[in-house]
Amino acid sequence: MEIKVGAIILSAGITPFDPSSVDEYGYATMQNVVTSMDYERLLSSTGPYEGQVKRISDKKYPKKIAWIQCVGSRRVTEGNNSYCSGVCCTYTQKQVILTKDHYSDTECTIFHNDIRSFGKDFERYFQRADALEGVEFIRSYASVVRENPETKDIAIRYATTDEGVKEEEFDMVVLSVGLNPPSAYKEISDMFGIELNSHGFNKQDHSNPMLTNRPGIFVSGAFQGPTDIPESVFTASAAGSQIGELLDYRRGKLAKERIYPEERDVSGEEPKIGVFVCHCGSNISAVVNVPSTVDYALTLPNVVFAKEQIFSCATNSAQEITDLAKEKGFNRVVIAACSPRTLEPLFRDTLREAGLNQYYLDMANIREHCSWVHAKQKDEATKKAHDIVRMSVARAAYLEPLQEFDLPVNPAALIVGGGVAGMTCALSIANQGHEVQIVEKNKVLGGMALRLQTTIEGMDVQAYLKDLIKKVYQHPLVHVSHQATIKKVEGYVGSFVTTVETEGRVKEIKHGATVVAIGADEYKPSEYLYKENDQVFTHIEVEEEIAKGNEAITNAETLVMIQCVGSRNEERNYCSRVCCSHAIKNALKLKKINPEMRIYILFRDMRTYGLREDYYREASDQGVQFIRYTPEDAPVVEAMKEGGKDIVRVTVPDSILGQKLELDADIVSLASAVIPAESTHEIASHFKVTLSPDEFFKEAHVKLKPVEFSADGVFLCGTAHYPKHIQETINQAYGAAGRALTLLTHDTVVASGSVCEVNEYDCVSCGACITACTYGAIEFVETPKGKKARVNPVLCKGDGVCNAKCPTSAIILKHFTDKELLGQIDAAVTKEEIMEQMDAVLELEEV
Repeated sequence: MEIKVGAIILSAGITPFDPSSVDEYGYATMQNVVTSMDYERLLSSTGPYEGQVKRISDKKYPKKIAWIQCVGSRRVTEGNNSYCSGVCCTYTQKQVILTKDHYSDTECTIFHNDIRSFGKDFERYFQRADALEGVEFIRSYASVVRENPETKDIAIRYATTDEGVKEEEFDMVVLSVGLNPPSAYKEISDMFGIELNSHGFNKQDHSNPMLTNRPGIFVSGAFQGPTDIPESVFTASAAGSQIGELLDYRRGKLAKERIYPEERDVSGEEPKIGVFVCHCGSNISAVVNVPSTVDYALTLPNVVFAKEQIFSCATNSAQEITDLAKEKGFNRVVIAACSPRTLEPLFRDTLREAGLNQYYLDMANIREHCSWVHAKQKDEATKKAHDIVRMSVARAAYLEPLQEFDLPVNPAALIVGGGVAGMTCALSIANQGHEVQIVEKNKVLGGMALRLQTTIEGMDVQAYLKDLIKKVYQHPLVHVSHQATIKKVEGYVGSFVTTVETEGRVKEIKHGATVVAIGADEYKPSEYLYKENDQVFTHIEVEEEIAKGNEAITNAETLVMIQCVGSRNEERNYCSRVCCSHAIKNALKLKKINPEMRIYILFRDMRTYGLREDYYREASDQGVQFIRYTPEDAPVVEAMKEGGKDIVRVTVPDSILGQKLELDADIVSLASAVIPAESTHEIASHFKVTLSPDEFFKEAHVKLKPVEFSADGVFLCGTAHYPKHIQETINQAYGAAGRALTLLTHDTVVASGSVCEVNEYDCVSCGACITACTYGAIEFVETPKGKKARVNPVLCKGDGVCNAKCPTSAIILKHFTDKELLGQIDAAVTKEEIMEQMDAVLELEEV
């Protein structure tokens, strides 16, 4: 088949490292040595033992499991990769947590080098795994020594600082394998004529990581280099947005409108409910007895059909629901699966395909509300699943058809923030024919990047920034407001009105979508003599001084860098992600200027993930010395004179030597944390979006919607989301543009039918609902019966606060009516259980 296209995206992904290519791990020769991918299959309900972890040798449950990290990564020996694969530390922690959930008495040991929990919420995830009973993280290289010929146990040799070299046997060993480029990378390169880097991934243009050397061919996901799921998702949107720029003149000319079957009017029929119970892989079925739940559903009133599915959200399963609804003639559907937060739109669509109103769907959450919180109480969890399904079926019987309505979309966009993320996003949207307003709080564009000179890869940040700013000012569709403060935001998805005070005047900006790109700030340390001693700087300040040619820094004899200043602590329990690479970058610059300079980097974990690992190795080869410290025994910094010279003495313990080292430094450089921007709370309040525990902006879903908020029409990118490198910021900025354009390129957007409505006969005009509504969706209007409350369905978000506050129950929230909820509540406890409880009370009273 020959296909003519205007552009190509290469999403070739990765190939897991094959440890059988090296002899040292015993993979493929020792039965109980498996890879992390093999272990994923063991954990899966569709795996070889239906979700049970068993040894291959004797089918017994392993009581003692070891994970060996960095298999195939961070090694320069033949057959291995020099880079860090970036994902292995966290997926190992996931496997440990799942293992302990399934088998609480299993001992889990993880042999690791650095713990690279650099992603959003990753630090807490590591702490969660580390705190589990029977889990031990050991910082040591480990080697597989032999297989016990009788028990088939695996002996591992490793080293500790306290006890030296040790040898220990494990029931099973899991090799945490890294990510290789796609197996056909050479063929891909030859076929499409694209250049690759030395590792076999696309050779990046660091100012635009989606580009290849051939115009019209883009890359997304892990073919850029090792990456995780959220970044793969937003780089896909990013590549799509750039293709939108290239092929905008073709937009809409090949699109076909989706046509649904005519909706059946079933409002006069008796409820006929179909129930589908999802295994969710092993997420539900490992705890809840799914077949039992299906059998129970068939005993409930109005249920005419029930069936189990491995993954109800899979394409074939969704089609099965549609087909069975037509075939069996049921007019309501209950999906017993996960939270409706992410998959309810999919299941509603299956009802529309069956000719049913989409609001005849109810989701029974037996994952988050049951299996995940009762993993160790399987019988009780199954009983609770029965209860949840029973309640959902009772509610479904009262569901009513609702109609959604179209809202007009203003095709303009508002970008809050004029840094690299904001400008990149603005240009991508404007290049596809849309007006864009950038609102910047400062006098100039550029954000934090104004203080950066180069990236670790060598990209000239200031030259790049100068060109980017020039493009913004020269683009006819991009308008910039400097020294701007947002005063008020009104409206709804597709039709916002934002009031801005800028340079002494106030103006209103009308727009259909908003992208929040306000960046982040640098923590100003209160520790290590910062601002008390002029020999103490932050990493960013050192980079600035190097660019200025400050000889006090470039001619220093000794420079000490201290990592994790202000982050990975109680106050800021996250990794700032960029600091380790920043330290390496500055160290390499200084070594190039002054090769004799003694540079020490005091670190907890060096997190030069991905291809940046090569620069870490280069710094070590050039004589930069790395000394690990722990937060319990952090470095001590003191100012003093030595031989008539002002120095800063840094005292740090060395776990290898078992002694404290005194480093007399001319310059101390601090890796100060990246912290949320000062205006974060204010912006969050204006656009009604949420923040993470660390007070960065919280995306709607970390994997499915990594650049969107739960608030419709509001998007997110850059360091406002979480600290990241410039290339990652560019990726996410294009990704946010791509998602915003899925809204802005349509004339209308569909609004929910689940909104509030006022029964004017019962309204007493007290105004309680108006006070309660945070969206301004309710107002008083004059009617023949006097002043009454009325809901604007366009503004209503259906949160139900107003009808809960109404003292006369005059407000109805459609899809959550009293009849539906009370039916669900009544079903929570059966008549038999109530009678049993009453009998028990009577017996107690008689006693």
